[in-house]
Amino acid sequence: MIAVIDYGMGNLRSIQKAFEHVGHETCLTRSPAVIADASHVVLPGVGAFPDCMRNLEEFGLIDPIHRAIRQGKPFLGICLGLQLLFTEGEEFGLHPGLAVLKGRVVRFTFPAGALKVPHMGWNQLTRVKPLPLLAAVPEGAYFYFVHSYYVVPEDRALAATTTPYGVEFVSSIQRENLFACQFHPEKSQTAGLALLRAFGARR
Repeated sequence: MIAVIDYGMGNLRSIQKAFEHVGHETCLTRSPAVIADASHVVLPGVGAFPDCMRNLEEFGLIDPIHRAIRQGKPFLGICLGLQLLFTEGEEFGLHPGLAVLKGRVVRFTFPAGALKVPHMGWNQLTRVKPLPLLAAVPEGAYFYFVHSYYVVPEDRALAATTTPYGVEFVSSIQRENLFACQFHPEKSQTAGLALLRAFGARR
């Protein structure tokens, strides 16, 4: 069973439907016991960094997230679910994250009249290391993004893919059982479904 963490923010139903479409059973939950029993865990996210951290704390979900990652369960962070894994984010001031990974979440800043913020729409990935979850996805495939902030890991070796948007930003990270992406696989059609199918099959 894949536990999709429900902390009151995010497009949870579309993620659940995408997993079901590729044959994986999921549940939307904020129960630590259900997360502990799950074989896989997904941390989605849409919204503001500090609001999401506050909700995770209020629902008692911070320890279950850390425990699932320490136990080696396949863990997927999506969009803000990637950003929350880092030390701190600068949205609406500087706020602590889950600190699973060292690094900061920063805002795109461009000269007036240059690129728009948020970065919204389809963009490509450059793979910087072998990535089993993308093994069935052709090079040059497009994924869907919508975000104003991006992660800057202290350890560049965490980067699994990068994407160009004014800067070459880290668009996904991988460490052992942990994979997290800035793009939305549930909105990325065939390529995104292939990633979710591969994640659900991980052991």
